[in-house]
Amino acid sequence: MGAVAPVDDDSLVIFRKPVAGMSPASLSRFVARAQRAAGVGGRVTVLVTGSRELRDLNRRFRGEDHATDVLSFPAIPIPSPVKVTDARGAGESSDAAEGDIAISVDIAVRNAARLGHSAAAELKILALHGLLHLGGYDHEQDQGEMAEREARLRRELCLPETLIARAAGEVERPEPSKRSRITAAPTTNNNRRTTRRRSR
Repeated sequence: MGAVAPVDDDSLVIFRKPVAGMSPASLSRFVARAQRAAGVGGRVTVLVTGSRELRDLNRRFRGEDHATDVLSFPAIPIPSPVKVTDARGAGESSDAAEGDIAISVDIAVRNAARLGHSAAAELKILALHGLLHLGGYDHEQDQGEMAEREARLRRELCLPETLIARAAGEVERPEPSKRSRITAAPTTNNNRRTTRRRSR
C-alpha cells in the first residue's frame, strides 16, 4: 500500500510512490496547516501516486484517457437527521468528509525540474490547489477568485508560484477543456458512494 500518515484525527495522507525530500508525515503537517489557512475543514484524504493511477482515475471518473497532475473529489454533503456537535456541544463538528485529492508524483517531479524548485514544494503546491477545489473554488468558472486566494495562500505558506498562474504554458498541464474536478459523496455507513462530474 505504501507509507501512510494521519493529517489529524480523521484525515490521511497515503504515499504509494516516494517523493525525494517529502515524507507522509511532513506532507500531513503541511496539509493540516494549509487546511487551517484556507478555512477548509473536514476530513481530507491525499493520495500520492504515479501517473498510471491518475490516468486510471481520470478515465474512470472523467472519461479522459490521460494522466493529470492533481484531481480533487469534493464530498457531496449528505443531510443528517441528527445535529452533530463538537465535544463541547457547540456548533457543527468537522466530522464530515471534505473530500479526496490524488496527486501524480511523476508529473510533480517533471514540473518541479522544469520550474527549478523541489519535488516536495511541487507536491505542496498541488495539495494546496486540490484543497481549494475541495473548499468550493473553481478557477474554470470564477472571475479569478481562486487564483487570488491561491496566490495569497502560497505567499503565506512560503510556496513557489501558484498552479493557476503558471498554467500559461511552461508546465505540463492538460488543456483547460480536458480538466475537471470530480464531486463524490462521502462514504456512508453502508459504504455507498455517489459521484457526479463538475468542471474544474
